[in-house]
Amino acid sequence: MDPRISIVIPVYNEEAILHAAVVDLRERLRPFGWSYEIVLAENGSRDRTVEIAAELAAKYPEVRFFSFGEPNYGGALKRGIVEEARGELVLCDEIDLCDADFHKRAVDLLSEGSVDMVIGSKLLDGSADERPLARHAASIFYNGLLRVTLGFQGTDTHGLKAFRRRTLLPIARACVVEKDVFASEFVIRAYRHGLSIQEIPVRVKEKRPPSINLAKRVPNVLKSLAKLTWAIRIKG
Repeated sequence: MDPRISIVIPVYNEEAILHAAVVDLRERLRPFGWSYEIVLAENGSRDRTVEIAAELAAKYPEVRFFSFGEPNYGGALKRGIVEEARGELVLCDEIDLCDADFHKRAVDLLSEGSVDMVIGSKLLDGSADERPLARHAASIFYNGLLRVTLGFQGTDTHGLKAFRRRTLLPIARACVVEKDVFASEFVIRAYRHGLSIQEIPVRVKEKRPPSINLAKRVPNVLKSLAKLTWAIRIKG
């Protein structure tokens, strides 16, 4: 039988923390008694990430992985949602977070039937962003750009989210940008379709330096944001 919950986690050059993070997540999910799968969306790693993911999949029946073939966070996440996830509910996680507390709160909200998507916000009142100041400031600046360019009314798009797969699948398929901005397009399109979305505060703490340097990400993010603005504002 297919699991009820699919946890999709993009991974790129994560040999240092991948094994420990997955094992720890399994242990923290155990008390919930869920039927779930962990889908590791590997994308273009140059270290032992693929080898470790294969070892985890061989050892734990609820762990699966695939390789996207190039460094592309958004592309791998989209494939994980659209093609690989089998659960009624999909949770999008980050390997350096693996926040079981968010998962439990989000699944409870979705199970009540009142919301279609739950977003774990780093910027909402009550949240705790314990990452370096530069990363926190970048999140605030990026969210401001989304407000100005696309009229985004939420507080966060990137990171933890949970949703009903059947409801959000057409929206995921309609997204036109990949890389880092896919997550933003996915959330913004969900808002624009009038879905019921609830943000909840989360605590984030950096477990390792970013796998891609922040300064190197900026030009690609701005380019993708311009493409997204054209796609939503002009094409609709």
